[in-house]
Amino acid sequence: MLSVEFTIEPFIDGEPGVHVTAAVAAVEAHGIAVDFGPFGSLFSVDAESLPVVVGDLLRVAYEHGATFVNIAVSRLD
Repeated sequence: MLSVEFTIEPFIDGEPGVHVTAAVAAVEAHGIAVDFGPFGSLFSVDAESLPVVVGDLLRVAYEHGATFVNIAVSRLD
């Protein structure tokens, strides 16, 4: 399993825009729980699903006005 941490900008403290909420919903549509945080969010995914899930996250975020997306992936041992 892999851990994916992401942040989506523009960042508005306490008021995530649709560019954030829609991207989280895109990940959750894969049946994956997202730990939504104030400065970054994370989820776990298997390596085979990673490209599709991250691709959907990016596509939806930018479709809804994101200006920058930061993604870090690490292996869970």
